[in-house]
Amino acid sequence: MEALRLVWDETFTRYDFGKGHPMSPVRLELTARLARDLGLLQHAGVHVVGADPASDELLHTVHDPDFVQAVRAASTAPFPPDGPHGLGTDDVPVFPGMHEASARIVAGTVDVARAVWAGEAAHGVNFTGGMHHAMAARASGFCVYNDSAVAIKAVLDAGAKRVAYVDVDVHHGDGVERIFWDDPRVMTVSLHETGRVLFPGTGYANDIGGPRAEGNAVNVAFPPGTSDGPWLRAFHAVVPALVKAFEPEVLFTQHGCDSHAQDPLAHMALSLDCQLASYQALHELAHEVSGGRWVAVGGGGYEVVDVVPRAWSHLVAVAAHHPVDPTTAVPEAWRDYVMERFGRQGPRRMTDGREPWYRSWATGHDPEDAVDRAVMATRKAVFPLHGLDPWFD
Repeated sequence: MEALRLVWDETFTRYDFGKGHPMSPVRLELTARLARDLGLLQHAGVHVVGADPASDELLHTVHDPDFVQAVRAASTAPFPPDGPHGLGTDDVPVFPGMHEASARIVAGTVDVARAVWAGEAAHGVNFTGGMHHAMAARASGFCVYNDSAVAIKAVLDAGAKRVAYVDVDVHHGDGVERIFWDDPRVMTVSLHETGRVLFPGTGYANDIGGPRAEGNAVNVAFPPGTSDGPWLRAFHAVVPALVKAFEPEVLFTQHGCDSHAQDPLAHMALSLDCQLASYQALHELAHEVSGGRWVAVGGGGYEVVDVVPRAWSHLVAVAAHHPVDPTTAVPEAWRDYVMERFGRQGPRRMTDGREPWYRSWATGHDPEDAVDRAVMATRKAVFPLHGLDPWFD
């Protein structure tokens, strides 16, 4: 069995909305280069794979045929601004080869998910994926096709009875949630900055799923400015108990790192040390509840030099069972490349040097604290539906 199946080759940089767009493909290139320079790709049991674009048949398991056809049309011909299906907007401008580039990301995530489910790989990572805003019939929020949703559906079609999806991106994982809104086989958990101030404006504590799946949509909406300790307190107060109660056979996780304090598109204050702590916690949770079957994808992240490459290199390292010590120096070869390419210094260490400490929920909650109020709102909304006590479990 492979220890880790990792998706990467240079063709994934073709998912490119053009100069000036926040989702620059350079973040993927720099992540792969840093992972390589750290020696992560050379570990025994790490298998790096590319992908051909997903077939229409596979895409249609989640996405409407008319939408897929519209993406194909936008990929090859002039397209009006603000066209149908969310295409041609400032967030999702069309570009030549859009269909192929987007479908390739889907194929990569489906490949590692199937490998994990079949026992061919212990863990699977596609940091080029995590397109969690894409809906069944509409592109949204820099996302064309929803690779995680297609991969979850593929695992369900292969025989899985329960799949949990945990999303730590700073934006609400609305697309995955909506696609499985009324599917009792899937639990979606999203921890994000409140929709009152941030796109997509959704994901509140009382959004708990459809009538056949009440309690299977879980949302923690953080106030702006949330920092490491409160965020980790909330994560541990919500995620482990619910995922354990759900007993998934596979754990999917989305690791958008745009919750970092340096990210230009949000208002949170997390460090890389906090983000790494969440990767480690989710890895451990997968081994505890789903026999180690873990599929992890990327997502948002728009500080493309200082944050994204380090964050996702840590994700790869954790999944490969070769974690990188937080005090490790960033390889000089990588920093030299950053200087040559961008004319600026790259980060010197692999984290921000913070201590990811948090206060356990078992100590009691503070109704005057905004994060504790958000956590309690979520726990009250969904814990009883899983046989859990919102005050104590």
